[in-house]
Amino acid sequence: MRLEDYIRDIQDFPKPGIIYKDITPLLQNPEAMREAVNRFLDELGGAEIQKVVGIESRGFFFATLLAEKLNAGFVPIRKPGKLPYKTLRERYSLEYGEDTLEIHCDGILPGEKVLIHDDVLATGGTAAAACKLIEKMGGEIVQCNFLMDLAFLKGKEKLTPNKIVSLFTF
Repeated sequence: MRLEDYIRDIQDFPKPGIIYKDITPLLQNPEAMREAVNRFLDELGGAEIQKVVGIESRGFFFATLLAEKLNAGFVPIRKPGKLPYKTLRERYSLEYGEDTLEIHCDGILPGEKVLIHDDVLATGGTAAAACKLIEKMGGEIVQCNFLMDLAFLKGKEKLTPNKIVSLFTF
């Protein structure tokens, strides 16, 4: 099954000149979702995972499915002000400006093995901030998962030396 066939391009979204990679068709097809989850699980090679971290918001879809399959906890990383309990924050640079991510301060315990998941690896800023949060909490990052890697944006460079898995590359 070619999972790439379940990604559609949306021209000029969210602004002119951008080609948005829409994963909605993949999410609408249970066989494609199952295949994606199985491929991610195969890439883990039986590694032990205690927590799966999903990055807001499209990272939540597969992170929760993976957590269930791995018998692991799910931990959301979100934009500021969206988590109800005490949080840790990490600021990161965007192309023009900065943003911040938060995680519950008790989301990751020292020594826990963590899988990070998001839908797209673009510039790597968001994923790198998520990695920093997990490392600050004493978690051990086993792997960073992405459905797709927009390789021309060189996001992988910000995530070394972490193991990075993308199901396909554009």
